[in-house]
Order: sequence, then structure tokens, then C-alpha cells
Amino acid sequence: MLLGMAGQAANAKLLKRMNERTVLEAVRSGHPISRAEVARRSGLSKPTVSVALQALFDAGLVREAGDGVYPTYGATFYEPAFEAAHALGFDIGARFLRGALCDLGGGVRARRDVNVSGQDASTILQRARALRDELLAEAGASLAEVDGAVVGVPGVVDSGGHVALGTNIEGLDGLPVAEIEKALGVRLTVENDINLAAAGEQWRGVGQGVECFAFLSIGTGIGAGIIIDGALVRGRNGAAGEMKFAGNDTVEDDPCARGVSEYVVALLAQGRHPTTLQPPFDPPAVFRAAREGDALACAVVEEEARRIARYVSALAAIVDVELVVLGGGIGVNGDLLLEPTRALLRARLPYPPALEVTQLGDTAVLHGALSLGLQTALDNVVVRRSAGPVD
Repeated sequence: MLLGMAGQAANAKLLKRMNERTVLEAVRSGHPISRAEVARRSGLSKPTVSVALQALFDAGLVREAGDGVYPTYGATFYEPAFEAAHALGFDIGARFLRGALCDLGGGVRARRDVNVSGQDASTILQRARALRDELLAEAGASLAEVDGAVVGVPGVVDSGGHVALGTNIEGLDGLPVAEIEKALGVRLTVENDINLAAAGEQWRGVGQGVECFAFLSIGTGIGAGIIIDGALVRGRNGAAGEMKFAGNDTVEDDPCARGVSEYVVALLAQGRHPTTLQPPFDPPAVFRAAREGDALACAVVEEEARRIARYVSALAAIVDVELVVLGGGIGVNGDLLLEPTRALLRARLPYPPALEVTQLGDTAVLHGALSLGLQTALDNVVVRRSAGPVD
């Protein structure tokens, strides 16, 4: 009997929190909003809505809306207190550390980028902690108001809680997630950066409203973040989308920076294409030259479209996505790459996916980190709002 009573109490507490989360979401999405309208939108009874609203009001998560132009007819209208909690997002890369802070409405309160080229993981984490404080100061927020952080890394988190495949930054591969959390001083989640880029596109990019799509990042390396039925696919080891292991590992198939540069050298050796390109033949210079009509650069772009189409075809054949979003330093050159790649996909596939370039640029990972952090904050804010930072 005692166990049964305890179970009933636990279920009642869980139901209460679920109702409060539902009501909070209704207020967030429809404010200013009355109790009756919350009940209509949420499907909850008016008494249940009243109890939940009072709990949210007491927790400082909603407040009575100020006088507005809308008629109230004696009803009380509510609005969210977006400033009641915040989420931090970080994108740790080999060249840049990016950070941002958002409130419960998803509004970005502060954002900064820091050049960390050549720095090891320990140094970058020290800079990330300083960046955390800079973002809080800029937003006028305190650390106690931060629910947690999401950190994007160029690697995956293994079953033992360590970063794996993180070879682009010295000292990152094998680093315990607990050390990252200790360095930043907040509860955090560590996620693969390209997975977060896909989540960012789903939140505020071209992936909005698309249930099945992939984000394909092509730069110094290649990787994919995959969304199926609206959910991020991580795989058994968190390594879903690690396209560098997909078998196209020869330089003849490499669409990344090394492959572009080496293809320039190969064409120069043939001597069939006039060019103004000079070493070191980095991709930005190649794409600039192609826009100016350089014959060799245009041939490189044509080959690059073929290589990208091979990876997109593999994704489409396996998971039948509706859309592939190109990103990364090379993938963003949509003016040159989209049409030839689309033509190749139409010729190869019975159901070619739509192909677009990210609208978020180099902020896709950061947007994804904020979106995941925001969802966690909304789930936690009622029960954990008064919790302090990690020691």
C-alpha cells in the first residue's frame, strides 16, 4: 500500500509538471493570452490551467501582461517572463570559438566569436569560460539564471563520456565531458557539431517544417547531421553521419579542401586549362576565380559538383531524405555548386532530394546548440530554476 501511494504521488507530481510545461508553451507561443485561450489551445481543463498558471506565476515564469491595445473584457492576460532563465550555446572549432546566450523565448541576448586558431583544447576551454562571463555581462544576466549549456565539438561522445574522433584540435580527442563541464561551470551537453548544425537548420533555417533532411558540411572535412521524422539521428555510437568513413576515401573522390587543392595541381599538370591561379590553391581563391570565368577554376567546380553529388546520392539512397542542406566553407558556394549538383542528382536518383545552401552561414552549429539548450531549459525551468551552477 505504501509503495502504491508513493507511486501515485510520483505520478501526480509528474502530471503536474507536464501540465505546467504545456501551459508555459501555450503562453510562450500565444502571448498575451487569457486562461480561457490557454485552455482552448492546450486541451486542458480551465481548473487545471488555473492551477498551472498560478504555479508558473509563483515561480516567476509568467506574469500578467501590461495594458495593451487588445480588449480584455475583464479577463486577465498573461505573458512569459523570458528573462527568467537562459541557455548557453558554444561551437568549438579548430579556428573559431563561438558563443551565444538566449532567453526562454529563443531571443539571442548576446553573441561573440573568438579566434582560437592553433590553440589546444585546454586553452580553448579556458577561453570558453571567459566567454561565458562576457556573454552574461553583455546580457545583464547572472550565472544562477543559466539552466545549462550545449557545446558543439568536431567529434562524438562515446559511451564512456569522452570525446572521440576529435582529432582536429590538439587535446580534444579522449577528453572527458566532465572536464568540459568543470571548465565551463554549468550543466552541459556535448554534441557533434554537424548534428547541431542540422538542429539549427530545423529551428531557424531552411529545414524548418521539413521532417526528413540532412545537413552536409563540406570544408576541411565532411560530415552529415540527419533528421528523420523530426528527430536527430545519432546512431548506436553517436557517430551517424561521419561521412569520411563512407568509403569514398581517395583523393579522386574527396570534395573537401585537400581534394580541391590537389585537383587544381592535377589539372595544371595536364596543361589544358588556362588559369591565373597561384599556389597554395586554397578553395576560396579557386571559387573566386571560377566566378571570374577562370577556365581551370571552372573545371574544378564542375568536378566538385560531381564529388558532392556522390555523397548526397549516398545519403538519399540510404535514408530517402526530402532535403539536403549544404554548409561548410566549400558547401556554401551555392551560386556555383547547386545547379550542376542538382542536375547530377536528377540523373542518378529516382527520388532526388531538394538541395539548398544553409541560410545560417557559420552560425548553424551555434543555432543548433541554442535550440537544444532552450528545449532543455523549458523542460527544466519549473523544477530547477533555483538550482545553482556546477561546482
